[in-house]
Amino acid sequence: MDPSGVHPPAPEPLSTAERHEYERLRRLATMRHRRARTVTASVLLVLTFLLSPLAVVAAWVNSQISDSDRYVQTVAPLATAPSVRNALTDRLTAHVVDKVDFRALTDALGRALAKTEAPSAVVDNTALLTGPLKNAMTTAVHTVVNKVVTSDQFTEAWDIANRRAHAAVVKTLTGEGNSAVQARGDTIVLDIGTLVDNVKKRLVDEGYQKAAAIPDVDKTVPLLTTDKLDKAQGLMRLLDVVGTWLPVTTLALAAIAVWTAPSHRVGLMAAAIGIGVMMVVLLIGLAVMRRVYLGSVPTDVLPADAASTIYDTFVRFLRASTRTVLVTAVITAVAGYLYGPGRGARFVRSVTARGTGATGRALARSGVRTGATGRWLGAHRAWTTGVVITGGAVALVLWNYPTAACVALVLGIAVVVLALLGILAAASGPPPTGDQMRRTT
Repeated sequence: MDPSGVHPPAPEPLSTAERHEYERLRRLATMRHRRARTVTASVLLVLTFLLSPLAVVAAWVNSQISDSDRYVQTVAPLATAPSVRNALTDRLTAHVVDKVDFRALTDALGRALAKTEAPSAVVDNTALLTGPLKNAMTTAVHTVVNKVVTSDQFTEAWDIANRRAHAAVVKTLTGEGNSAVQARGDTIVLDIGTLVDNVKKRLVDEGYQKAAAIPDVDKTVPLLTTDKLDKAQGLMRLLDVVGTWLPVTTLALAAIAVWTAPSHRVGLMAAAIGIGVMMVVLLIGLAVMRRVYLGSVPTDVLPADAASTIYDTFVRFLRASTRTVLVTAVITAVAGYLYGPGRGARFVRSVTARGTGATGRALARSGVRTGATGRWLGAHRAWTTGVVITGGAVALVLWNYPTAACVALVLGIAVVVLALLGILAAASGPPPTGDQMRRTT
């Protein structure tokens, strides 16, 4: 109403043609808006899919570099792996035996026998003892070395040495630091100098006094030979830098994509399925890299069984993280489907509701009623469900290095809590009548 008190004329109704045109333009605007949201969500999802494997690898590399306990936990099984123990024993035995001049020993024996006027046939054939002496020395040294490598002290020394060697991972991946694992040219080697010194000491203690005179030798075990080491170091340095933020960025892109998608549920399912597929691709890539690694290590340098044990040990946490993300993606996709309008989803929801409802009503009939609390839970079922799901997600985020078993545990707890909430809501009993409310007041 204007100040003069005169009512403005009412707008004339739209004609049929005008209404059709209005509806057409409205549908066109809605379609354009929906198409823009779909394109934006699709681009964000593609970026999420491409970054998800890199995010998992980056997080793994970052944990190996920044967490000494995690690194020691990674390499600890190598100290007790039979194939690695055998390889170390054989290599250390060869180092020791190769430094003994058996020909000089047999010559000295021949001269000693000659002084005792032994038969010339015996003196002249002392050189034939070179092989048996070497075999006997090899057996004796191998026994002593094996005692060292298989002892509890070796396992403890291995953990201590690798805790110190954690700086070597930094050197290998970023070119910084100085420790046991080193990059020499195109080869990554493990310095076992401390172990060699311990073996020499044990040999002296066992009565092999000449072991103390064994000169310093090359005390390194080649782990990997590759002409791409410089490029690998550059890539690892990059992954180290983005190790913290790349996973966060990937999750943020996925969340924005789901929020932008015209259907949040469909967007969530698409994100989960795509990430799951990329985790499968990453697992396949790790299997391929295993073959490449085994092919890069000559068998005369490191036996195939030891090389495979080393690779599997180093990447086992990466595999575990990949499987964890894969299991989480599968659970998320299934949950998104169960919230949808599909026939299977409706059937599952119906069966679940009937089961919890029947249990709750049975409790109410037996006298266990939840009253107003149960009715509140029934009225706010969607809100309580969201709180439970959010709590499970937060628990996984705060869990230090969650595994697939952790995800299954959190899922089981969430399902049990949701079932209990449904039972409590169904056990509220009938609402109080007016007479009952007046008597209580």
